[in-house]
Amino acid sequence: MRNGFKVYDSDTHITASAEDLEPYLASAIRDLLPDLEQLKVPIRTSSTGETLEPPYAHRFRFASVGSGWMADVPRMLGEAAPQENVERRHQKFMGTKWPSKDGEWVADSRIRDMDEEGVDVQLMVPGVPRGHSDPAVDIEFMRANHRFLADFCGPHPDRLKALLILDARFIEESVQEIKAWGRSRWAVGAWINLPLDFPMDHPDLNPVWAAIEEEGLCVVHHSFSSGYPGYRDMWGNPFLGRTASHPWGAMRTVASFFGSGIMDRYPTIRFSILESGFGWLPFWAARMQDQMEYMGYVPELRQTMAEYMSGGRFFAAIVLHEGAEMVKMVSGLLGDQLLMYSSDYPHPETRFPDSVDMVLGWKGLDEVLLPKIMWENAVKCFGKP
Repeated sequence: MRNGFKVYDSDTHITASAEDLEPYLASAIRDLLPDLEQLKVPIRTSSTGETLEPPYAHRFRFASVGSGWMADVPRMLGEAAPQENVERRHQKFMGTKWPSKDGEWVADSRIRDMDEEGVDVQLMVPGVPRGHSDPAVDIEFMRANHRFLADFCGPHPDRLKALLILDARFIEESVQEIKAWGRSRWAVGAWINLPLDFPMDHPDLNPVWAAIEEEGLCVVHHSFSSGYPGYRDMWGNPFLGRTASHPWGAMRTVASFFGSGIMDRYPTIRFSILESGFGWLPFWAARMQDQMEYMGYVPELRQTMAEYMSGGRFFAAIVLHEGAEMVKMVSGLLGDQLLMYSSDYPHPETRFPDSVDMVLGWKGLDEVLLPKIMWENAVKCFGKP
């Protein structure tokens, strides 16, 4: 709690070290991966960008699945090609103090950081190794990550929550994971990896949506740099990639999810977007509605796009740089039930340890709207902690 406000951070990140994830892998993984040790890479830089010293923890790394703009040789805007021998630098850390170095795999370190910022609950978006040539390996790492998260969150059940990370390549196995963990206290939502050019509205995913609705979870979209958007047509420039890929990824997903009638077919399902901006939401609702009528190619829907967006089953995490005026504009147009506080901890975009204070210091957010953004809307999205 901070200054009398309960705080639910709706977008933070966690990626287990290889040393912490390995005990949760089934014993058969050694048969699948006799080269398991060769798949570990040292963590020389924290997720925040802090240079670490040995002895290093490690992460598992497989072949990349749609490596995205982060893997391109970076080109400076205005120049014809990348400079020779250029190396990609880490993003600028936007906070004033480094978070805990081990906060992504040591729960007590993470809790100390939460206490310092005044955060009551964190929703964690896990990173999971994927992209191995043997599908059985990816399936086992998906399962092992959920076992790890159960133990990571277990000592702090009221404070640490996480997403199930699923995979559209493995529908049956993904549904099994939803059924296995959907009623656990830590699992409050599901994020599904999509193969390149596999649409969010593909009917093969219907069993996943049905299971998510039955278990009372929230469907989550979080844009990343891998896979398109953020994979093609970014002209080799990290500024264009990071600026354009995140909101466009969410725009496409929102249009696909609403426009295909998923919200109609599953009348209690909840849907949220994280780390993708939010100022574009009113514009996108109006444009989707107009293009649906103008272009067609969508089934008959029970509500308008604005009604899906403002009806209490859709939520969006704020990003700190858009500020108070954008919050007031979006809430005024689409309702005060929509936006949720988020910090992006422990990634460089966080303002740690001042993210909460930054939002509480925004001018013009009234006594009704601010508690909803800081706590109430996230509780409606992800459930009571």
